[in-house]
Amino acid sequence: MEPFAHQLAAAAARGQVEEVRALLRAGVSPNALNRQGRRPIQVMMMGSVRVAELLLLHGADPNCADPDTLTRPVHDAAREGFLDTLVVLHQAGARLDVRDAWDRLPVDLAEERGHQVIVRYLRAAAGVTQGSGHAGMDAEEDPAEESHTLLTNGAAPVCLQSSDRDAQAGNSLSRAYAH
Repeated sequence: MEPFAHQLAAAAARGQVEEVRALLRAGVSPNALNRQGRRPIQVMMMGSVRVAELLLLHGADPNCADPDTLTRPVHDAAREGFLDTLVVLHQAGARLDVRDAWDRLPVDLAEERGHQVIVRYLRAAAGVTQGSGHAGMDAEEDPAEESHTLLTNGAAPVCLQSSDRDAQAGNSLSRAYAH
């Protein structure tokens, strides 16, 4: 295990933006495994968009799968209702078409939990990436723009738990959900 890998994963799990930033600047790999064999992006606080952005900017793999469940960070974000984090992961190259060990896509998990805004985002993204639009969705529509449109048109907030610091950091989706 890489020195300080466990500290980076623990800071990411707690949503400690400044500690994550300091450890990454000190050269800790964003893909280093912690003592449980998990990467920081797999254990990060899903509601902390800034932590996700920092990890991804420093080279974290948005497509790393849990070795036991085959879930990826997008599965977790979709299941728990964190649209902001899902958008950041997707924009960083996270695949939305990969199934977990129970044969579920991220959209399936969002549907199970009733996260309709996330379901719409994922369906719009599937239309863009697969080139076959869904009913009522334009295949040329940008899913990030779709999520912004949903929010500004009064869509019900999803379970966003980002900190005030994240909202101040300039994330437009976080601001749209500000409590």
